[in-house]
Amino acid sequence: MKQSIQLNHGQKAIPAIGLGVFKVEDGDTVIDAVVEAIRQGYRHIDTAAVYENEEGVGIGIRKGMEIANISRDDLFITSKLWNADQGYDSAIAAYEASLERLGLEQLDLYLIHWPVEDKMIESWRALETLYREGRVGAVGVSNFQIHHLETLAANSDLVPAVNQVERHPLLRQSELATYMNEHGIVPVAWAPLMQGGLFEEPTLLEVAKEVERSVAQVILRWHLQTGWVIIPKSIKSHRIEENFSLYDFELSEEQMNRIDALDRHKRVGPDPDDFDF
Repeated sequence: MKQSIQLNHGQKAIPAIGLGVFKVEDGDTVIDAVVEAIRQGYRHIDTAAVYENEEGVGIGIRKGMEIANISRDDLFITSKLWNADQGYDSAIAAYEASLERLGLEQLDLYLIHWPVEDKMIESWRALETLYREGRVGAVGVSNFQIHHLETLAANSDLVPAVNQVERHPLLRQSELATYMNEHGIVPVAWAPLMQGGLFEEPTLLEVAKEVERSVAQVILRWHLQTGWVIIPKSIKSHRIEENFSLYDFELSEEQMNRIDALDRHKRVGPDPDDFDF
């Protein structure tokens, strides 16, 4: 199992485990989480303009690099274009604003955060421009369904490098994953632990006992073994460490099948076909 996955375009492979910072407060809280993650070996940090913590993430990146004695080239940094900034000119301006807040010269990956129907084509063309001009490492999307990806494909020859969507054992996203695999789009899971909603699930508790690991580690390992990149969120040092310690055990095919069987098509986040923000 690979610890990083090569993208269909772009300058770097994406590390399979990243730190997510959704709803992590800007300032010391997010700074400390990013520093701790980098210190523990994370090389992939995922933020977004709407999280309103890019400045703190940037400070954490610089402090973390110094502590870990690594360079910017060793890290993979992602941010996202918010819905209010979609459109061609506004998307390019939003990218530059994210760079300024982060204190970076370039992002490794920039995503359209949600498929705003009347603006996503313009926004994608802006991201194409950023990529073709060498101003961003790679570009992709988030929360896109198959029909959204097909709309992009009909209007562009640049295939998104990734599609970041809600995914966990109760929402396997099997059809979407098959489509992405067929088109070379790397699947990235947000809310990979269902925002903590799975920790008392009997099947997962059973598997965790069998492999002598936490339920969180079982879920995250399941993601990795199904070929997904994960960006679990935590601000606690021991959780950050636990979420990264996934390469020294393996789930059997039978255990994987039991987890697969939990799928209920259940979301904890908005439906990409029905959101109003």
